[in-house]
Amino acid sequence: MNINLEMVEQGFASTYFIAPFNEEVYPEYQAAVKDAKDNGLGIWNPEKPLLELPFVFRANDDQKGFQRYVGNSDTKEYVVPDNWADVPVEKRVFFASPEEAESYGYTPAGDRVDENLQVQLLGFNDLHGKIDQEYELDPDGDGVSKMYGRIDYVTSAIKEREQDHPNSFVVHAGDMIGGSSPVSGLLQDEPTVEVMETIGFDVGSVGNHEFDEGTEELLRMVNGGEHPEGKGTPEYDGMDFPLLCANCVYKGSGDPMLSPYYIEKVDGVDIGFIGVTTEETANIVMPEGIQDIEFTDPTIAVNDAVAELQRQGVESIVILAHIPAEQDGDGATGEAADLARNVDDAVDVILAAHNHQVVDGMVDNKLIVQASEYGKAFADIDLEIDRKTGDIIQKEAEIVFVDQSKYTPDEDVTAILEKYQNQIGPILNDVIGYNATDLTGDYIVDGDHGLGNLLADAMNWAMDSDFAMMNGGGIRDDLLAGEVTWGDLYNIQPFGNTLMTVEVTGDDIYTILNEQISSQYGPDYSVSGLHYTWNSTLNEVVKVTLPDGTQIDRDEVYTLTVNNFMGTSEGPIKDLGQNPVTGPADIDATVDFVKSLNSNPDHPFTYTSEGRISETDKEPGDPGEQPEIEIEPKRDFGVATVYTREIRELDDGVRLTINIENGWKYRVLFLTKRQVDLLREKEVTLVVTNGSGSTTFDMASYHKLFLFVCVKNNEM
Repeated sequence: MNINLEMVEQGFASTYFIAPFNEEVYPEYQAAVKDAKDNGLGIWNPEKPLLELPFVFRANDDQKGFQRYVGNSDTKEYVVPDNWADVPVEKRVFFASPEEAESYGYTPAGDRVDENLQVQLLGFNDLHGKIDQEYELDPDGDGVSKMYGRIDYVTSAIKEREQDHPNSFVVHAGDMIGGSSPVSGLLQDEPTVEVMETIGFDVGSVGNHEFDEGTEELLRMVNGGEHPEGKGTPEYDGMDFPLLCANCVYKGSGDPMLSPYYIEKVDGVDIGFIGVTTEETANIVMPEGIQDIEFTDPTIAVNDAVAELQRQGVESIVILAHIPAEQDGDGATGEAADLARNVDDAVDVILAAHNHQVVDGMVDNKLIVQASEYGKAFADIDLEIDRKTGDIIQKEAEIVFVDQSKYTPDEDVTAILEKYQNQIGPILNDVIGYNATDLTGDYIVDGDHGLGNLLADAMNWAMDSDFAMMNGGGIRDDLLAGEVTWGDLYNIQPFGNTLMTVEVTGDDIYTILNEQISSQYGPDYSVSGLHYTWNSTLNEVVKVTLPDGTQIDRDEVYTLTVNNFMGTSEGPIKDLGQNPVTGPADIDATVDFVKSLNSNPDHPFTYTSEGRISETDKEPGDPGEQPEIEIEPKRDFGVATVYTREIRELDDGVRLTINIENGWKYRVLFLTKRQVDLLREKEVTLVVTNGSGSTTFDMASYHKLFLFVCVKNNEM
């Protein structure tokens, strides 16, 4: 037992550190005396106050007075002996003279010219491990595009800003790793952490992508240790800065998975940082990787952390929130704005993230800032703190886009990039094929797009299934015209997902497609093997057909390919899909499919929008709700035809039946191009029957010039 420490902890003794002193034990003893004083123990009992501390008694008793100068270990200032009470007991260091105090780096109290403390925060969000990527942008909208980003240029920009400020801190709001470039992603994002440590990050929060490979891998990334399969870098030692999350807790116990907050001491003033991530994280990462944790309400988590920080005397509070925001005039909207309105007013600044926007606005006297994505920009936030109250009294921000023409790449970071680029270069630069046009897009906004169609077709081809669906959130980059390399395709699908095929009914397909339609954004999935129309007013699918316009059979069982993120997340695919079959990695499927297109510089492959997904003002309904019309074909023998005038007279949207049975073993229905065009314009549902079987066509989605339907041996 340490008797001295025990006496201090019980309040039976005070601390008295005279320079030189043991700096290793100083924090423990000073924390003990503060705790005893705060709890009114022993000599600190306000009901039985000690008239004089021992050192004061001795000074008065020998009639020499107190002669030691008293330093404040937080502010690094010292006071004259008679002002010893100005320094809290838990901060005191005693010096024999001003010269001794100043030799330890202390300055006389009162010498400070600026009473308020100036602090700079340099904030990042959503880097996504794109440490080697650069982008041609026109952020000012002046018609002049320049090259922006790439982390060695960003590092130089950060250092330039830092050198002008004595109290500068680099922070982030999550998604710094995950969905990364091959130079980082192929090495478990350890190169990105190495770069962040070189830049000098001070604190950060998790985002959803930090959980892409589950809690166990995230904790390895934080604490260090080599990857169990040897995928990372040698002797990886973790992050040298704290990673926070106040609303990431273990199920059952409710204990935090990571530290909820972090306190940074700046020239005697405490600044508290709280980390939170969107509750949607639970729905957008692999479920099996996060079975042991849950994501709680960020507002409650923040307020709990604020209360704890204030109990420790912290009044300057910043939230690192992986929560979306959008600019709205001088303010902001979105979940981060809602957070600002609902959290304690002790919060001063919110660094937002997740939706990759540029935001600099005030909501409820809280500054909300978000700085684009992928290292294109960062936030430069200036804070002014009242030293007496410890509170932030002024805050403003600037979003700084990193124009490469204004900076020289940082040599240390360039060396890191080159080291890992050389390591993986042969894989990245392998040419897979040739693309005719720029392919862009992720989520479905104005109908299907070429990139989504390409990926969905690759999935369908690889698994030889009836249909395939590709989620927009899994499409992370564009595919530009020209050479297509392995690295290009990896950047588009960087998550290492695996394909899986399940059996579903036609009716299930309707349920799955309806579930993926957002009331705010519309459809999510790109599709292959089917077309569908949807009503944007109702946010509901109207018709699902095969590419030739034939409606799918709601009772038929089909095979559907998705990636394992889609197939294992909560929802209808997981609930309705039967007999799952696992396939290759999504990147391997895409690479093999692009190779199978046999493209070359003179004959590149072409993908574009094909009308696979389109809007309609029609409403979903059973076939019986459509007006039923029957047209009798002309009484000829092998070929059945109809009069164009009868088709012209049809109303829009009717269900037309043509019975071509006439006793012959072989008969063909032939519709001309004009007749097909009329049926398409009128959005007719065409049913061709021979009396015993039938085939149905959604003519609005039928894209061939003519229509032939055969009857042979009384079968369609």
